[in-house]
Amino acid sequence: MPLTDSGSFYNPLHSDEERWHTKRSRQSSDEERQKKKKKRKHRSDESSKRSRHSSKESSRRSWHGSNELSKRSKHTSAERSKRRRLNSEEHNKRIRHSSEERSKRGKESSEEPGRRSKYSSNDERPKKKETRKHEDVHDDKPKHKRSHRQDKPKKVKEEPKTIDTPKEVITEDQKKTVDLLTSKTGGAYIPPAKLRMMQASITDKASAAYQRIAWEALKKSLHGLINKASPQNICIIAREILRENIIRGRGLLCRSIIQAQAASPTFTNVFAALVAIINSKFPNIGELLLKRCIIRFKQGFRRNDKPTCLAAAIFIAHLVNQCVAHEIAALELLTLLLETPTNDSVEVAIAFLKECGQKLSIVCKRGLDDIFDLLRNILHEGSLEKRVQYMIEVMFQVRKDGFKDHPTVPEELDLVEEEDQFTHVLSLTEDKLEGQEILNVFKFDPEYEENEKKYENLKKELFGSDDESGEESGSEDESGSDDSDDSEAAEEKKQTIIDNTETNLVALRRTIYLTINSSLDFEECAHKLLKMELKPGQEIEMCNMFLDCCAEQRTYEKFYGLLAERFCRINQIYVAPFEKIFVDSYAIVHRFTTNKLRNVAKFFAHLLFTDAISWNVLSTIHLNEEETSSSSRIFIKILFQELSEFMSLAKLNDRIKDPTMHLAFEGLFPRDNPKNTRFAINFFTSIGLGGLTNELREHLKAQPKQSNVNKIMEALSASSSSSSSSTSDSDSDSSSSSSSSD
Repeated sequence: MPLTDSGSFYNPLHSDEERWHTKRSRQSSDEERQKKKKKRKHRSDESSKRSRHSSKESSRRSWHGSNELSKRSKHTSAERSKRRRLNSEEHNKRIRHSSEERSKRGKESSEEPGRRSKYSSNDERPKKKETRKHEDVHDDKPKHKRSHRQDKPKKVKEEPKTIDTPKEVITEDQKKTVDLLTSKTGGAYIPPAKLRMMQASITDKASAAYQRIAWEALKKSLHGLINKASPQNICIIAREILRENIIRGRGLLCRSIIQAQAASPTFTNVFAALVAIINSKFPNIGELLLKRCIIRFKQGFRRNDKPTCLAAAIFIAHLVNQCVAHEIAALELLTLLLETPTNDSVEVAIAFLKECGQKLSIVCKRGLDDIFDLLRNILHEGSLEKRVQYMIEVMFQVRKDGFKDHPTVPEELDLVEEEDQFTHVLSLTEDKLEGQEILNVFKFDPEYEENEKKYENLKKELFGSDDESGEESGSEDESGSDDSDDSEAAEEKKQTIIDNTETNLVALRRTIYLTINSSLDFEECAHKLLKMELKPGQEIEMCNMFLDCCAEQRTYEKFYGLLAERFCRINQIYVAPFEKIFVDSYAIVHRFTTNKLRNVAKFFAHLLFTDAISWNVLSTIHLNEEETSSSSRIFIKILFQELSEFMSLAKLNDRIKDPTMHLAFEGLFPRDNPKNTRFAINFFTSIGLGGLTNELREHLKAQPKQSNVNKIMEALSASSSSSSSSTSDSDSDSSSSSSSSD
């Protein structure tokens, strides 16, 4: 029989239960094995993941560490190189210093010839050697060769100060004051009282501290005056600038003008006029500024700096207009810009041509024609942008119009006479132009006081005795000044000139006429005319101009009525002239044409309706057959028709019935004579204003009957005839008696 695993014999006759249990145990053991395998596999996967993560971390840390190491190494290497460079520089300085000391000693030895030969005998030399040995014995430090470290104490040795440089002249006490007063920001805030005390503490004009403070004050003064320049005050600014020492500060003056012009190119003509004034007195300053402008333009051209190039070119153009620069410089600049045309260079050339084209067309027309030929060729090539091509076309139109919008020099800036002008001939092709930038920096002047006195004398020559007279007038008492004023007034009265040609009056009327015609509305016109400085008595001329301009129109324009009303409302001084003009116009109304008559009547109707003038002016009109003409009746007709249209018939009737207006309408609605009353009624009825005559009709009805009136008239005529006959009889009697006596 076969054996089992347990060593017992297999018996096929065992029960089914035993067989099932054995099978079950085998299955459980297999499942346990599989679970153990899975656990092992899971552990191995986790360990592999951990190892992978740790490897990544280690690689990242190693990379970061290597970067840090590389940075540190770079930093340390840079520091080492820097230290080496500094050490080498210090080494060179020490060598230089030692060489300078050797050269000084050599000079001293050369200045003292025969120094070694001054010993009379050789016995003295050993004594000197012994003394040196004795000194070496007492010296604690060992004797070595000269090294760089032993050279350092020699630098500490104080040398005698000289006046070669300003810093050596400024003492330590003055240095703090000068630094506070001359620094750009000024440092900490200094109260004004303390600032004045600090400035007053430095009184020695020969010291560099005083000169440095004066230099800073000069710089601030020039900069402030130039920034205040305008067409209105340019003469005052020029005088103030000339009062400063611009010979010493010519570099500062030129720099401030160029900076101000670059900051505000619209005021270039003002700065050019200022330069022209200074150039007429000091040509070297004008030449220096022109050189710096040319250098600035060339620098901007080389660097392709369009704003700098444009500002410098415009300044040179205005200097050409003011005859400070010669026109050769302008032609060379234009040729340089148009030789190799680009969008920017052509734009700068056109801006330059607009500013000085009128001057070039007068001075050198042929050269200007050549420049425009270059522009025409550039335009035909078509290689530039459309914008620049359009600018060239506009430039040709500007030239065709004669540069009327770009005058050479405005009237208010033409301040230098032709005899005093000084023109500098400088070329752009010169390479030796020097801007003398060193003049912008403070430099100690050992002859400061002498130079200041020289400039004071020069100022007296420039301004004459203006300053002296100003000081004397300030020192005089009040009584003396009053006497001088009276004497001046008396002289002016003696020297009055009467202009019988009425030139000033004609100029005034022309100005008023042009102002009226150039205004868009009556408010703008009134604003412009009120700015005019009228002399006393000229108000009536302005009122006459209003009426004359209105009468010249083909039809009446309300503009003139509103303008006259505005002046009467603003100032009552214009009311009386308009009332006087109404009376004078009615007196000569028969001379007016029909059109002028209509405009004048409507003009005064507007003033009456708006109560700008008084209604009492109507008292000059007497409406009857004897005192009116056809022209005056037309005038009255248009006047009252306009009034009724503005006010309505009812309001006009109320105004006529107003008791306060009785004197004004007494001549228009007469009641003294039935004939005149009937004439007035018929007149107003014929022009369509019969409603105004109701009171006149009632007054006429209240008069006595016509028969009684006729009797009275016949009696009066009879009495007059009888009186005439009696007088004739007496005359005949007297004549007969005289004949009988003969």
